[in-house]
Amino acid sequence: MSERPPISPRSPRVALEPEQVPPPPKRSERARNPLVVIGNAIITIVLLLMLGAGATYYYGQKKITEPGPLQEDKTVVIPSRAGMTDIADTLQNAGVIDNNRLAFIGAVFALRARSELKPGEYLFQKNASLTDVIGTIVSGKVVQHSVTIPEGLTSEQIVERLSDNDIFSGSITEIPREGTLLPETYKFPRGTTREQVIARMQQAQKRVLAEIWEHRNPDTPIKTPEQLVTLASIVEKETARADERSRVAAVYINRLQKKMKLQSDPTIIYGLVGGKGTLGRPIKRSEILAPSPYNTYVIDGLPPGPIANPGRASLEAAANPARTRDLFFVADGTGGHAFTETYDQHQKNVARLRSLEKQIQNDTVEPGDDAQPAAAATPPDATSATTPPTAAKPAPPRKPARGASGRQGATTSSGSTAQ
Repeated sequence: MSERPPISPRSPRVALEPEQVPPPPKRSERARNPLVVIGNAIITIVLLLMLGAGATYYYGQKKITEPGPLQEDKTVVIPSRAGMTDIADTLQNAGVIDNNRLAFIGAVFALRARSELKPGEYLFQKNASLTDVIGTIVSGKVVQHSVTIPEGLTSEQIVERLSDNDIFSGSITEIPREGTLLPETYKFPRGTTREQVIARMQQAQKRVLAEIWEHRNPDTPIKTPEQLVTLASIVEKETARADERSRVAAVYINRLQKKMKLQSDPTIIYGLVGGKGTLGRPIKRSEILAPSPYNTYVIDGLPPGPIANPGRASLEAAANPARTRDLFFVADGTGGHAFTETYDQHQKNVARLRSLEKQIQNDTVEPGDDAQPAAAATPPDATSATTPPTAAKPAPPRKPARGASGRQGATTSSGSTAQ
């Protein structure tokens, strides 16, 4: 029988305590390996970077897609050769982006658009986000300005208008040949050179003229496209009413077929002032009788070239005139013209116009004014543009008189749209 060690009495607390504390476990050699330590550090750094990148991506996405500060649509010009900082300054000064230029630059990098930014004039929408702003500049869809060139202007007048329009650049070195420009509404971006504008108008005129010439009435005495433009320019200067163009053209076609002189006042004016376009006074009787290549009171047939740049409608009227026997026309006092086949009826229409003009003149004279007799109001050596001149020989069928020497007051309108 073995002997047991004597039991010494202990308190419950002491009884629960271990007799000997076990030593801590030894760290393994693998855990102390430097490669493991470095790997753990790398994993930690990567995790932190991923968290940072995620937070940055979330913030960046929110920043570049949130509405911008622009309170209304605005047009801004991005200069040529402008870098990201310059573009950011331009947009910031215009109120398109907020004061945080770095956000714009960061957005450009994030969208990989640094090399795609294009100069030009852009229309930015109200509250455009950074994504919208950068997308607009990258697209290259610059603002297109509408420029209207009225019918009936000379090439010199058109060049003058283009020179006064500040959306164009450069200069025009040579006045285009008369009748080679097509009056129309065109759209150009800001900075287009004036030579490019002229080239486009000439190309448009060639295209339209070729189309109209192909569908012309072959029975007319017009033999070349150049003659068609010349006749159309006379029609353009004679009437501004669309419903009269083909009938005015018919008068001149009928006169050409009968070997009659055209007797058109606008041709005299062009012979006197050329590309200036406007005489600014009545035509003198001596000017009506004076020989000139463009004086159709003196020469036979058409003048040597156009007297203006006709529009498409006048070209079509000259190519396909109305089927009438009219040889004369005169203003009817209402903005239109009275057409006749005979000289006697034409003279009656002229007398009616003179009576109407006299009545208007009397109505404008206030009581008490010493009105000068109408006969003395015009110097003996001058005649109104609408007064048939007195011929030195027995009067042949007179000119197809009108109420005005061509159209006045044509305007150029300009606007802009985003395209």
